[in-house]
Amino acid sequence: MTKVLIISDSHGLTDELLQIKKEHNLEYMIHCGDSELDLDSEEMEGFFKVAGNCDMDTRYPEEQTMEIDKVKILAVHGHLHNVKQNLLTAGYRAEELGAQVICFGHTHVAGAQQVNDQLFINPGSIRQPRGRMEKTYAIMEWETPGEIYVTFYTLDGKEVKDLATRASI
Repeated sequence: MTKVLIISDSHGLTDELLQIKKEHNLEYMIHCGDSELDLDSEEMEGFFKVAGNCDMDTRYPEEQTMEIDKVKILAVHGHLHNVKQNLLTAGYRAEELGAQVICFGHTHVAGAQQVNDQLFINPGSIRQPRGRMEKTYAIMEWETPGEIYVTFYTLDGKEVKDLATRASI
């Protein structure tokens, strides 16, 4: 089974990032921006990472695409795609790049939703969640590329069952 850890909006947290990485020990990890850490910091090591609107290190890319076990993923922060208004711009960009999954942050609102043949995932924030009390991150997993499961966890590793999502892309 392929698993991808997805985090966003950690806003300067260091011990927490290291704890989550150690707890799950996954090969694939995405940070959707606003880490407020240097690109080459120990905490950010191993992440596919993008720039958020609060990141000062200009070496972060604005977006990254990756293909993992036949699933193409676009990672963005979302501030340049107006994700606080709607997901259209991010969806169009993903379509241009041939990505089926869009991982983003910026809103600090945890959730995953399928729109047509695209899956949008916002892991929430492990520092300043909005819309709910839990500080969250997500793990996306699949055995075959068509069926994807997204599970959300609190900072202390407990599953947030009402956010769990299953998508067919």
